[in-house]
Amino acid sequence: MKTLNVVALSLLIVGGLNWLLIGLFRYDLVAAIFGGANSALSRLIYVIVGICAIYSFKFFNNVSSEERAR
Repeated sequence: MKTLNVVALSLLIVGGLNWLLIGLFRYDLVAAIFGGANSALSRLIYVIVGICAIYSFKFFNNVSSEERAR
C-alpha cells in the first residue's frame, strides 16, 4: 500500500506542476511531451492523475487526526 501512496503522491506533484506551468506560462508540459492535449496518451496521463487525486481523499483522515493529537 505504501508504494501506491508514493505513486499517487508523485503523480499529483507532476499534475500540480503541470497546472502551475499552464497558469503561469500557458504551457502544457504533458501535452508537449505526449503529442498534444487531445492525444490518447496525454488523455490517459490526465485520467491517471485525476484517479490519483480521488485516491488521495483517503489521506484527509490522517491529517485531521494528527491535528487533533496536538
